[in-house]
Amino acid sequence: MAGVPAIAEAHFRAEAYPWEPRSRPDGFLNLGTAENRLLGDLHAAYRPPPLTDAGTRYAPLYGTALLRERIARHLGGGVCPEDLVVVAGATAALDVIATALCDPGDGIVVPTPYYGAFDTDLAGRSGARLLPAPPDPADGHGLSPAAVRRVLDAARRDGTPVRAVALASPGNPTGTVYPPATLRELARTAAAYDVDLIADEIYAGSVFGPGHFVGLREFAGPRVHTVWGFAKDFALPGLKAGVLHTPDPAVRDAARALAYFAPLSTHTQAVLADLLADPGTVAAFLAENRRRLRASYQAATALLDAHGIPYVPAQAGCSVWADLGAWLPGPDPGFDAERELWRAILDRTRVSILPGEAFHAPRPGWFRVCHTLDAAMVGEALTRLGRFLGTRQKEGLRGAGLHTAGSARPLV
Repeated sequence: MAGVPAIAEAHFRAEAYPWEPRSRPDGFLNLGTAENRLLGDLHAAYRPPPLTDAGTRYAPLYGTALLRERIARHLGGGVCPEDLVVVAGATAALDVIATALCDPGDGIVVPTPYYGAFDTDLAGRSGARLLPAPPDPADGHGLSPAAVRRVLDAARRDGTPVRAVALASPGNPTGTVYPPATLRELARTAAAYDVDLIADEIYAGSVFGPGHFVGLREFAGPRVHTVWGFAKDFALPGLKAGVLHTPDPAVRDAARALAYFAPLSTHTQAVLADLLADPGTVAAFLAENRRRLRASYQAATALLDAHGIPYVPAQAGCSVWADLGAWLPGPDPGFDAERELWRAILDRTRVSILPGEAFHAPRPGWFRVCHTLDAAMVGEALTRLGRFLGTRQKEGLRGAGLHTAGSARPLV
């Protein structure tokens, strides 16, 4: 099972027949897609600028001057508007930076577990090879610069040219906010091995825990390239607005050229510039987003706790990294057993969560569970999941086999 097809299959199956408590109680509950749906009322109150002559005309394909100026102000830290490239989504921004940096066959080291779409976003067009760097056991699911160094050393021995180290910060799927000391060590590692750094910071404004987010550009120079967008912090994934920050002039020129193939509509840019017009309004919006994220996370983890489902404590983002390893079938379960459990959950409970294999988890049994959705839906989904796992445990899960073709049962 490749990661992206698993994600796509589960998403479209769940979205084709969604749960509704009265009219469709047997529908699917999709906790597999990391969409922030907590801010609909705030969006409904917003009045976007009208369609104007300027908003209907061609503009620089890497972003209008006004939008880049306001994004630079929003990102802070001395970001220069000229170093920003605005494209149609964070996915496009990751594709652009990987294609600008890499020739086919070049390596990009990625600490695991990592966002499963990196396989396509970073390697699909660039032809780069992603080199997973599993964490040291002592680091748990944290970022391990030592593991990155081991993979860089192995690549040197094998003769594989490595162009970059890439990671999501805050972490996805774990929701971890990395300590500044760890990020500083990673930046030093990249410099020592003469490779660039790519940081997907899409959740930079979605930190709800005690950790304080620090961007990687604080610790390194022109060879740190960061990606951000409006999908998570502003809950606007459908606008497909991504931003690449790269202070390297040669990389910036290449990224601007590649933006030709992924421009953002001029009117959408006008709307986003308007959203960022008043820093005070933006700060209040993001504070409310963080408050709602925290409440959503606390409600979801309370249900996981109630059903005895362990998880990694998160500080940011839309999801929880839950450990269902104890419910894997068979005496010595591998990723085949994880797929079997995933299918059983999807078929029998109609709850969609994503298996850890899609995120290159170091061992089977981990699942990403998204919670930033309608509270009633999340509650129903986690109740079904907990009931199902409890039933399987009572029946003697290990060795019993959870799913075979055509064996779907009624909802439990």
